[in-house]
Order: sequence, then structure tokens, then C-alpha cells
Amino acid sequence: MSYAVAIDGPAGAGKSTIARLAAKKMNLVYVDTGAMYRAMALFMLREGVAPEDAEGICKKCEEADITIRYENGEQAVYLNGENVNALLRTEEVSHMAAVTSARREVRVKLVDLQKQLAATTDVIMDGRDIGTCVLPDADVKIYLTADSRVRAERRCAQLREKGEPCDIEEIERKIIERDWQDTHREESPLRKAADAVLVDTSDMSIEQVVEKILEICREKKGNR
Repeated sequence: MSYAVAIDGPAGAGKSTIARLAAKKMNLVYVDTGAMYRAMALFMLREGVAPEDAEGICKKCEEADITIRYENGEQAVYLNGENVNALLRTEEVSHMAAVTSARREVRVKLVDLQKQLAATTDVIMDGRDIGTCVLPDADVKIYLTADSRVRAERRCAQLREKGEPCDIEEIERKIIERDWQDTHREESPLRKAADAVLVDTSDMSIEQVVEKILEICREKKGNR
């Protein structure tokens, strides 16, 4: 029986960073489901599919072969045989991912892969519907969140590190818009699972959040 930790939460809450660090400390395989949806979005952009073309998205998603491999201990996302890790974090891909991830056909395709991974491997998986849809029987469920302004500030800091321009008001507007899309979509909307532990990271450092996750996991194991 494999062991699973599910981490859900809105965009910019730090799920990927926290889950990756916690996975190393707990000797679990980290599965970044958001990267899989971004790979699908990248595919749609390359194919020239418009965000509003629901029929085109549904048809084209069948042509995307998205797989995860582990290279040097890190997750590598492959799109039709190409490692696309370096191409997944642009604003254009983020915007497209918000649209394509709401399509049922896209989610069915990728959720099946995520379930297969968790069935055979001890994982920590983050996303927006892990505890409610992908891994409803996960050993530990955590809902990670933060104030929208804090999330915007974190995103700006990332952009500045890359030497890219940053408009914090515009970034916060997009974060709030993404929150609405994620919580109101018909297919697997973002919501806190009834048995998930809420962790607000607004006033916490990365190290503090990771330690909180480890503490929750230890407590859950002790209670079983």
C-alpha cells in the first residue's frame, strides 16, 4: 500500500516549492500536477488553439502525450517526447492553463496518469483537486493558502530575480481572477477537502511551512 500526501490550494500559495522540499525530507516522490496542466496548455498554444475554442481544446488534448520522468531526483515533464520544464512558467502558459484545466476531457486524461503514479509510488502531490478528486483517500490532506497580496508579492519577487518587469497590481488582479476561475469551474473545482488541514502561509517562511507540513504528517501517522 503506497503512502500519499495531498496538497491543494490556490495559485501562488507556494504549493510546488513546499511540496518539493517536503518530499526530499520525507523521501517521497514529488508530483507537480500543475506542471502537467501547463504542459497541456503549452501544447494548445503551439497548436494555435484559442482559449475560447472549447471544442478545439477537447479534440486536441487527445494528441498530447504528457509523461513524467525522474531525472537526477527531479521531476521532468515531457510533452510528446520533449522535456518542457523550462517552458512552463510563462504568463502566457499560466493564462492558457487556467482555461484548459477547466475542460473535463483534459482533466480526465491527466487525472488518470496522476492516479497511476500514486497507486505504485509513495508520493506528495500538489494541485487544486488532489484531496477532493485525484487522491480522496490520501493519508494526509493539506490545504495551503495565502492572502492574494502576499501571493502577488511573491510572484513579483520571482520575476525580479529573473530580471523581468513586474506590475504587482496587475499580478494580483490575475491571481484573484484565477482564484475565481478555479473555484467556479464545473469540473473538479478548487475547494478544501473536509478532512484537510488548513495552513495559511501569509506570515510564514518557506522553512516554517515545510516544518508545519512535516509536523502534520507526523501527527497523522501517530494517530493511525
